[in-house]
Amino acid sequence: MRVGRRTIELSNRDKVFFPGDNITKGDLIDYYYKISQSMLPHLKARPVIMHRFPDGIDGERFYQQEISDYFPEWIDRITVKKEGGTISHAVCQSAATLVYLANQACVTPHVWLSKKDGLDYPDLMVFDLDPPADDFEPVRHAAHLLRRFLDELGIESFVKITGSRGLHVIVPLDRSAGFEEVRNVARNVARALVERESGRLTIEQRKEKRGGRVFIDYSRNSYGLAVVVPYAVRAKPGAPVATPVDWDELEDKELTSQSYTIKNIFRRISHKQDPWQQMGRKAHSLSKAEQRLRRLTNRAVETP
Repeated sequence: MRVGRRTIELSNRDKVFFPGDNITKGDLIDYYYKISQSMLPHLKARPVIMHRFPDGIDGERFYQQEISDYFPEWIDRITVKKEGGTISHAVCQSAATLVYLANQACVTPHVWLSKKDGLDYPDLMVFDLDPPADDFEPVRHAAHLLRRFLDELGIESFVKITGSRGLHVIVPLDRSAGFEEVRNVARNVARALVERESGRLTIEQRKEKRGGRVFIDYSRNSYGLAVVVPYAVRAKPGAPVATPVDWDELEDKELTSQSYTIKNIFRRISHKQDPWQQMGRKAHSLSKAEQRLRRLTNRAVETP
């Protein structure tokens, strides 16, 4: 397959990756080629973690962080610190790289919250909202509660249906704070909101103690952790796609976390601009938000 200046040798295009939907590996590759222009702005400059499914979504699956030795030299990479040493990640800078990853059975690429020119300083803060069951309504309501609370702190937020069960609420950052500070702020925001809405929300890690409440997971705001990238395919029946949406779209009772798939996402992007297109211009410093949080909660922002 010719992609830009690169020629990529493809394999097993006819292998069925999504049984029941008759979606093949070739369909997945074609999807990533076609979606690349919408997806690359969210991928560029970020270390990638690959969620690979060599025999399709019903077969073996594993996360791969380190770039394999056999990956071609033209794929960008970055060596990052890890406990006990270093590891080299792929960095997806082009449609050719995205197609190559799909040919490696990477169904779902995940990316760091920081970029290669400032790995210790995230430009995104994420809250992962996980519903207690398959009902999407509680997580929809939780997202609006979180948005209103962030508004009180002077922080503009953005939202994405994950293609799995829940939602991601994202705050763009100006990279003035390191991961530890960002994680502390996210934890204290989640804790303060849970205190207001203890009957609906929880930060309890253990599922058996959540009591039917929506779980606000702030733990991804850590060095080396990753989130699903916008327009990535999820390993679910129907091949749903993680999709940025407007807040007013979240009011639509027919919208769920799996509303968009590789079969209908292009109809959406053909007539609607990416709601995250200007997100970088809304980047926040967290210092004022921390001050407002102290005033709202009448206590100092806690650190570990």
